[in-house]
Amino acid sequence: MKPAAPSQAQKPISARKWLTVGILTLFFFSVFTALGTWQVQRLHWKLDLIARVDARVHAPAAPAPAEADWSSVTAEKDEYRHVTATGRFLNDKEALVYASTERGPGYWVMTPLEEDDGSIVFVNRGFVPLDRKDRAGRMDGEPEGTVTVTGLLRMNEPKGTLLRSNAPQDDRWYSRDVEAMAASRGLGNVAPYFIDADATPNPGGLPIGGLTIVQFRNSHLSYAITWYVMALMAIAGGYIALRYRRNPDGASDD
Repeated sequence: MKPAAPSQAQKPISARKWLTVGILTLFFFSVFTALGTWQVQRLHWKLDLIARVDARVHAPAAPAPAEADWSSVTAEKDEYRHVTATGRFLNDKEALVYASTERGPGYWVMTPLEEDDGSIVFVNRGFVPLDRKDRAGRMDGEPEGTVTVTGLLRMNEPKGTLLRSNAPQDDRWYSRDVEAMAASRGLGNVAPYFIDADATPNPGGLPIGGLTIVQFRNSHLSYAITWYVMALMAIAGGYIALRYRRNPDGASDD
């Protein structure tokens, strides 16, 4: 009686199949490894950014950039700097920006501060709840005369949010777009940044300052681990594919 011929799956793998599986395995391993390495680089960048911002936030307050320096102000080197500004609030030209905070929904009170040289910087004086939107009900919190504001420098937020666009024609604001606010109120010579006021209490208790959240999402380590694990899985997958094709019954090839 003739012995049964070996099944097709048990025949030695051809050089072409070896090459195909090897190339695919190497390709996916290289791609996943590269992505993992890129995430490690992003992790170091993010940790450096967090350290630099933390240093700015906790540094002694310094004068906010003057008009002559506005063109050199950038988010990379200036955002969240601890600054001061002195001038007179133009309370009748404030803008209210819808906000959702730990205190619930309400508005940021964005008030222009006119400095001695005539330049203007918007100040986010803080939060007011929905039922305190009307200026008439919080006039006690509007100081007259010269004031000094301390807070964190923030960059302009143009156009609106991902879900809602600002509507200057209707005086509806969803982001702190100081350029558009200035234009809607006929103000010129306005700084390209604004200041988030600190928690110094305002007369009457409103607005409530000091609610700036300085937090950066940092998931790069978990992403890097995921990509490296997938690189190892690519190697394992290639090995299993070759071994299964050569010896599906799990017996030794010898």
